[in-house]
Amino acid sequence: MQTVALIFALAAAALHVLIFAMESVLWRRPAIWQRFNVADQAQADATAQLAYNQGFYNLFLAIAAVVGPILVWAGADVAGWTLTITAVASMVAAACVLTTLGKEFVRPALTQGVIPLAALVLGILAIA
Repeated sequence: MQTVALIFALAAAALHVLIFAMESVLWRRPAIWQRFNVADQAQADATAQLAYNQGFYNLFLAIAAVVGPILVWAGADVAGWTLTITAVASMVAAACVLTTLGKEFVRPALTQGVIPLAALVLGILAIA
């Protein structure tokens, strides 16, 4: 179960790296900002700095969700699990916050939150 939990954490990290790329690198492309329900290029340009910052939050969570499993596999269980659980729990919490914006954000919240939720539940079961 431990390995499966860590693999889910790595999958969550990969998803958050993708989100980072969309928000911080590719934001001004119509195919990207349309995925985030942005109305037009002017609104995308107006929100570009916010998206850039938000993307880096996702990247930092992804880094923690990668380093945690590496530490566990290297034998530093306490540090590794602490980092992994903190990272995926933060991802789940962010997905929950996203749902507070309205019904149209439930699907993106599920996309963002289901994989880290699996990592969180399996990780807690693995270390309990």
